Parts: sequence; structure tokens; C-alpha cells
Amino acid sequence: MNPPASTHNVTVDGDTEARARREAAAAEFRPGHISTLLVAEAPPSALDRYFYFLDVDVQDSLFRHVIEATFGEKPTRDKRPWLDALKNAGYFLLDLSPDPFDDPSVLRPLVPTLVTRCARLRPERIVLIGARVYDLAYGALHAAQLPVVDVRLPIPGYGQRQRFLDLATPVLATNRAPSR
Repeated sequence: MNPPASTHNVTVDGDTEARARREAAAAEFRPGHISTLLVAEAPPSALDRYFYFLDVDVQDSLFRHVIEATFGEKPTRDKRPWLDALKNAGYFLLDLSPDPFDDPSVLRPLVPTLVTRCARLRPERIVLIGARVYDLAYGALHAAQLPVVDVRLPIPGYGQRQRFLDLATPVLATNRAPSR
């Protein structure tokens, strides 16, 4: 097992390059104005499975289910039109932890930084993905008077696909289909 990522802006085991790759991929699809900020727990430990990477062959459930809840369609493996559609609709995803971790205790100290990051992005609304993210961050985001949605979404990859879609679709659905 890898040691947990640091709770500061320093990574371990050469993760600096991996973080830079993730940040560059996300920056390409960051909208100028964020209508909906999605906050997930952390990027996957497998570097090739990140939400904003274009070539993800397996285990891309968060991406697939966010697209399905948002646009009402199951995405193809060609992620670019879907990521462009998210960007055009003003949707952006970031993670509570910028790095994968083994020990969930690293998350709580990251919440104040998340609040600052969210405030800086000035989204119209914030949607938390995952019960742990909701439990840790909802109160702090709400106390900071940020527009956090009071819906406790499960992580869709843990056998919670239908529950995620049932709860997320009314929150995320948009009529803006991707141009393909």
C-alpha cells in the first residue's frame, strides 16, 4: 500500500507529476463560469482512470454516471464531446483531496482548503458526491454561505448506480446535449 497523501500541498512517492497531469487535464475542461461544481472525494489511485482523462478504458463509473444524470444519455468511450458538453453547461468537478489516499483520516483537515477553493471558483451551486464528502464538507460549506446543495449522493461505483441516478438526476439534469 502507498502511504497516504499529505494533507498539505505536498505529495508523496512522486505523485507531483501525477497531480500535474490531473490538473492539466481538468484545466482544459474548466468553464469560464461554473454553474455546478461537483466535489468528489479524491482521484482514483490508478492514474489512467481520472475523470478528465480522455482515454479511460475501464472503471470510469463516476464519469459515466455524472453524464447519464446530467444529459440523460449513456456516454460513449469518446469522452471529449461529453467533457466539452459539461464545460459548455458550466459543470466542473474537483476533489476534496487532490491526491489518492489510503487513510480517510486525511480528508477532514482538507475541508477548510476545500471551502476556500469553492469560494474562489464562485459556483452557482455545489453538489457533493459521496456520503463521506457530504458528511465532512456540507456543514463547513453551508456555514461559509456557499451554495451547497443539501443532497447526500452516494458514489455510483460502489453498487449504488441506480440510487445515484435517482438522487442526482433531479439535481444535475440539463437540456444541453453534447454536440457530436
